[in-house]
Amino acid sequence: MQVKPGSRWKSAVDSTEVVVVRPPKGDVSLECGGHPMVALGEAAPEGLTISPDFSGGTSVGKRYVDADSGIELLGSKAGPGSLSVDGRAATLKDAKPLPASD
Repeated sequence: MQVKPGSRWKSAVDSTEVVVVRPPKGDVSLECGGHPMVALGEAAPEGLTISPDFSGGTSVGKRYVDADSGIELLGSKAGPGSLSVDGRAATLKDAKPLPASD
């Protein structure tokens, strides 16, 4: 799927919503709970459940990245499903350390 910066996506299996902060290098499959996400405002497929492999949860205000594709996502609504890109689990982005103030 074509993912653009600023686009908003929602999970097909739970309440998770994300905003794309940095787009991927190419087309990717953006997933949550083990199933493809849908653009905010579109109808989600029914009858899907969260995969146990992708049930770690997504937090609001946290950034998630996938090193292989370069995508960066911001959690805008929390949910029990965890994010993945092309089947790879997205990782929580570490905060930049602040300079020492001696």
